[in-house]
Amino acid sequence: MHHTNVPPRRLQLASSSPYRRELLSRLRIPFEVVAPNVDETPYQGELPTALSARLALSKAQAVASPGTWTIGSDQVATLDGVPIGKPGHHEAARLQLQASSGRTVHFYTALALVDFDRGLSRVERIDTRVCFKVLSAEEIDAYLLAEQPYDCAGSAKCEGLGIALLESIEGDDPTALIGLPLIRLSSWLREWGWNPLLGISQESP
Repeated sequence: MHHTNVPPRRLQLASSSPYRRELLSRLRIPFEVVAPNVDETPYQGELPTALSARLALSKAQAVASPGTWTIGSDQVATLDGVPIGKPGHHEAARLQLQASSGRTVHFYTALALVDFDRGLSRVERIDTRVCFKVLSAEEIDAYLLAEQPYDCAGSAKCEGLGIALLESIEGDDPTALIGLPLIRLSSWLREWGWNPLLGISQESP
């Protein structure tokens, strides 16, 4: 089945994250950013894997409107199955990195795409295993002072100096770890009739 490469009237990113905005801009396609108002509190007994998928879809559905395709994404990081959030300040980040030293942190990044007019939605989780080096207290403090990753779950920016903290990364999409899985998103846009590679020089109707 062949599609004409016609973009939606508006493509929306349901996010207030500057990291996701920067990632989506790599595709060189026009989009709007709309911050969703979604309660991110986990349900009683909800697994982190299920939480990320539910929130990604909820964010996209919260701002979807006529004429739009809306992208939602959410990420939950866990150590030994226990969620670890954004540290917020230096001491919490130091404790996170101490706990992660020589260990593996799992990042569950969910992607959702909603086509309001056709009533279509997709959601999928892309998992990443991040193995940290054994880190000294001096290395941890030096890194945190240099990059101040206090708004990043896991307290490490893998797209920056934080890569030096890591032993290995295992996953299908390096952008999933930063917060928005562009490989999967590009495939979905193409399947729905809009190929980003053919749309970079076109304007929305």
